[in-house]
Amino acid sequence: MSLPPIDSALLPADIRQAPQARKDAYTAALGFEQMLVQQLTESLASSARSAMGGDSPYANLMPQAMADGVMDAGGLGLARQLTDAMAPAQTPRAPEAAA
Repeated sequence: MSLPPIDSALLPADIRQAPQARKDAYTAALGFEQMLVQQLTESLASSARSAMGGDSPYANLMPQAMADGVMDAGGLGLARQLTDAMAPAQTPRAPEAAA
């Protein structure tokens, strides 16, 4: 599974203006988040099939559609947290006071 191309206009402003390494980290984290959401929705769909007592013709489409809906609505916020852990934003240091 691969992440579809991301329109840079849709990236958070700080990611758009960040160095390429941070942009790459965000893209990788977004792909991981999408894969995780899809796995979770597949598990949910499996449980729902068991609870309803069988399969429907559209049951196989539900996990991907639900994962796409979650990601289109902004995801879980995991990509941002992973990016901050993998490639922290560079913040300007305050000048150290002379003692």
